[in-house]
Amino acid sequence: MSDNNEEKLERKLSARHMKMIALGGTIGVGLFMGAKSTIGWTGPSVLLDYAIAGLFLYLIMRALGEMLYVHPVTGSFSQFASEYLHPVFGYLTAWSNVFQYIVVGISEVIAIGTYMQFWWPHLPSWLPGIIAIIFLCIANLVSVSAFGELEYWFALVKVVTIIAMIIVGLVIIVFGFNGIAPTGISNIWSHGFFANGFKGFFFALAIVIASYQGIELIGVTAGEAENPKETLVKAIQDTIGRILIFYIGAIFVILSIYPWDKINQIGSPFVETFSQVGITAAAAIINFVVVTAALSGSNSGIYSASRMEFLLSEEGQLPKIFRKLNRHGVPYVSVISISLGILLGLLLNVLLPIFFPSANQIFVYVYSSSVLPGMVPWIIILISQIRFRKQHADELVNHPFKMPLSPISNYVTLVFLAITLIFMFINPATRIPLIIGIVFLLIMTILYFVKFNFKD
Repeated sequence: MSDNNEEKLERKLSARHMKMIALGGTIGVGLFMGAKSTIGWTGPSVLLDYAIAGLFLYLIMRALGEMLYVHPVTGSFSQFASEYLHPVFGYLTAWSNVFQYIVVGISEVIAIGTYMQFWWPHLPSWLPGIIAIIFLCIANLVSVSAFGELEYWFALVKVVTIIAMIIVGLVIIVFGFNGIAPTGISNIWSHGFFANGFKGFFFALAIVIASYQGIELIGVTAGEAENPKETLVKAIQDTIGRILIFYIGAIFVILSIYPWDKINQIGSPFVETFSQVGITAAAAIINFVVVTAALSGSNSGIYSASRMEFLLSEEGQLPKIFRKLNRHGVPYVSVISISLGILLGLLLNVLLPIFFPSANQIFVYVYSSSVLPGMVPWIIILISQIRFRKQHADELVNHPFKMPLSPISNYVTLVFLAITLIFMFINPATRIPLIIGIVFLLIMTILYFVKFNFKD
């Protein structure tokens, strides 16, 4: 496995940065803005969706952690795919990550424009997005520690908000507040636990899994982490439990206070919960938080996708210019190219509907199509780790961070991901985005073999 990139990229991400990057990467706008959608699919049983998905994501992260402990390299899962499977899988994994984060970045900067109109209704929606892209591009160019520091504070805002919401919610549930009687937790079962039966439960599972995407970002940062073995293990151990607390804790509070079948009538559950205890600026506070969450998603996207372009260049699968580093050890050409890709998507979102009114629907499908490419690293991690064990038997004798119950846990997790994809295809709302993701992977596979003339 090549580790030339380790010799060039600078290890400036501290343990503090790593924890918040791992945590913040999975707590995005989806929790604040999308909770009502998942609750609508399946009612209170969405709590089981988050718990089950969280358990399997923990296993995926443990598989990644086992390999990273031995080889803490940038773009880890892509390099592992090339090393333990075949270079085409490393190529697909890297490009899936680039595709996913450009698409996510575009959707996040578009969302920022919408959120900013809360304060300035007549502000052109594209202007805040352009400002955000320029700001985040510059921050990523300054140094990797600047990215880490920015992501730390973005994540901290989200975490503090969720903790505050859970505390306020528990007060209302147990004690009531300001004339509001204690709600208790009977709303979780008294209006039905499974809203749309077995099918609704699995339909919601696909959306829940999408909300966890980004958890593997810690694997991209491995080559730029200080004391990588110590910080990676600690971040992986701590992160999944905290994510489960934040997701399940927040949704548990929402479902306890509000009957699930009435949630569509109250606006944002976060805003309403804060408003009930007399916080009159609740709407403005939550709007600020979702702006921060969108900036965090875009920031992580520029970082992750640029490191994958850097890795592709290292492997000779992109021109050498993409691995050029500035004096701060940042692959500046890759950072600028990803930022320009997000900017182009933002501009197309503004211009295409003017000339092609049906383009709005196309964009919705493209944004949703990042789900399958986002799952590719997880699948690759699970399969690579099985091969990794066979090739590194000696190093595993005293390995302190082994994947639990491997390889059985690998196979069970792969079956779980396959079932989720099957229900994505069954569900009309997610079928076309899934097909777009499949088409993307097929095109990239063909391009790989055409470009490299079947030499592998």
